[in-house]
Amino acid sequence: MLQQDIAQAAAKVTNKGLRRRLRLGERVIEGWIFLAGMLAIVVLLGIIFILLKEGLPIFANTPPWEFFFGTHWYPVSDPPTFGIAAFFVSTLWVTLISTAVAVPLGVACAAYLSEVAPSKVSETIKPIIEILAGIPSVMMGFIGLALLSPFVQSLFHLNTGLCGLTAAIMLSMMSLPIIVSVSEDAMHAVPKEFKEASYALGATKWETIWHVCIPSALSGITAAIMLGVGRAIGETMTVLMVAGGALAVPASPTDPMTTMTSAIASGIGNAVRGGLQYQALFAVGLILFILTLAVNIIAERVLERQKRKFAR
Repeated sequence: MLQQDIAQAAAKVTNKGLRRRLRLGERVIEGWIFLAGMLAIVVLLGIIFILLKEGLPIFANTPPWEFFFGTHWYPVSDPPTFGIAAFFVSTLWVTLISTAVAVPLGVACAAYLSEVAPSKVSETIKPIIEILAGIPSVMMGFIGLALLSPFVQSLFHLNTGLCGLTAAIMLSMMSLPIIVSVSEDAMHAVPKEFKEASYALGATKWETIWHVCIPSALSGITAAIMLGVGRAIGETMTVLMVAGGALAVPASPTDPMTTMTSAIASGIGNAVRGGLQYQALFAVGLILFILTLAVNIIAERVLERQKRKFAR
């Protein structure tokens, strides 16, 4: 009896010590997570502060209306002129076309790998697709110059194949691996019970994918699309190499154009620190940041509506 009491007391002491160590480990992990979150917030606020500090002074020299809607960008003229309408329209052209190409193909490919393809095929193809996401943008630019640009030029009978359409197609190829990989993971995480219930009600595989798998994985698919759109908006090197570099407002996707990212990359090396061109380029970066933020806010609103819809 005494031995049992001693054993029970020892077990209680051991359990208390184990619980204390677990609590200590949990507190350490919680502390690291808190620090990581605070660091991300501090970095984000620092980026916003720098963009505002360096970019807003340009509006003391150039009125906002002229800056946003002006069609001329002459930083070395006297006086210098800064209008970003051409950059903004070019960015919209390239982003919209690349998204329109990459999203349907990416989601369809993800649905095939997750729900249709045999496991061996899926396990073989998905790592290859993920490797494609790591190809440097400068290599994609070379591929666009050597292969896609002559094809686009001959197909549309253009003077040059270096245009927004070429850049958009290359950006869609760069966004595609991200959309496929993340969307496939989201569809693969859909519970089997949902699919089995759909099949039990007589739905076909296509109906199950369209009405069950995609809606259930919509949050992950939306995240994948946002990553792809972010890649398209923020990509610099590929667009700089194959978009043509024209400073005029493009009337069609087949016109040469300059996006906001390529304008910053090509102009920052020649800008005097603190000068008007330097401030104008930071203002372009600020607008690009706001544009990306707006895309994420819209995506969040869409997700909230979908969650309320399926919660009913």
